[in-house]
Amino acid sequence: MKTLVVGLGGVTNGGKTTLAKKLKKLLPNCSIISQDDFFKPESEVAVDDHGFLQYDVLDALYMEKMVMNIRSWMTKPEDTASTGSPKGVHDDQKGAEDICVLIIEGFLLYNYKPLSDIWDKKYFLTIPYEECKRRRSNRVYDPPDPPGYFDGHVWPMYLKHKREMEENENDIVYLDGMKSQEDLCSRIYNDIAQEIKKKR
Repeated sequence: MKTLVVGLGGVTNGGKTTLAKKLKKLLPNCSIISQDDFFKPESEVAVDDHGFLQYDVLDALYMEKMVMNIRSWMTKPEDTASTGSPKGVHDDQKGAEDICVLIIEGFLLYNYKPLSDIWDKKYFLTIPYEECKRRRSNRVYDPPDPPGYFDGHVWPMYLKHKREMEENENDIVYLDGMKSQEDLCSRIYNDIAQEIKKKR
């Protein structure tokens, strides 16, 4: 069975998870792996000089385990393949049941070298600082963000990793996370449909 691996990276609270779920409903034989599922427990996360837990770095994640899960899926995607086409599948997708799609969503996808060779398509969602801070403040985290955490850790780490990614990765499609989820979903869905046609 052929596979198509799509990266959906980007800033915290940029809409990655919601978008991945919308795409899964449209695509036959689609699975999602979320980087957030691989966070280490708080006891294993480093603390900086300001007392901030260093969650927005690769060392806060079980990345080797994530890679193993991805490679396992790529070896036997049919183990997670659904049967038949979900509701709303477009006509151009009806013959695509023999191609399995994996969407990997997370904030640090393109900064980890062992993943650099797996991508068929790479997307990166961006939103402005003010909007990101607003969305972050409205979300409940466990543990909760301490005062000053966004400006003292989250945003600086995002900018640092984005710079590193831009220096080391090519062919990333940058998407404006301020656009509607419907627009973003349609854009990526159409790209994936084209990729599936090529792989048939």
